[in-house]
Amino acid sequence: MNGNPSGNGLQRVWLKLQPKLHLMVLLPLLPVLVSAPFLLLGRRLRDNASVWDVLHVYLGLLLVPISLLLLISCVTQGRWRQFFPLWGSDALRQDIKALASAKLPKGGGSGLFSLLEGLCALVLVAVALTGLGWYVTEGSAEALSWRAWHKDLAIGFVVLLALHVLAALSHLLDFFRQ
Repeated sequence: MNGNPSGNGLQRVWLKLQPKLHLMVLLPLLPVLVSAPFLLLGRRLRDNASVWDVLHVYLGLLLVPISLLLLISCVTQGRWRQFFPLWGSDALRQDIKALASAKLPKGGGSGLFSLLEGLCALVLVAVALTGLGWYVTEGSAEALSWRAWHKDLAIGFVVLLALHVLAALSHLLDFFRQ
């Protein structure tokens, strides 16, 4: 996956798919997030499960491969430096200084906004995989452990997602001000 459009078929598919990953995650994610407060799930999916329960489970399962693809997109072709700029990133240091001075960080680059996006992708994978673990162990004693991990990670994801959305909105606001 070196970005060469004349490469093999898998590379061409990847190059077409990569720009659409945000939307591919967003479409099933919205109903999953909206349905979460209404779930009545424990150890297993009930026989008379509500439409919210069924939507949450099966769209959540759809998010497993899509979230993995999004994370792969964040770490391939050297992009891990942009989305996980924890080592020696001047942009990240500048963004933290800007926040400390009550200023908005700059969008783009390898700063705070990109780190939020990378962390969102990473935690989304963890949420999706723990949801898969919950589904696979359905009906067993382990299912409740997977459920607890899934719920805790989901709360962390929602917090990161809210920060990511706020960062994107502030970036748009900054863009329109210029």
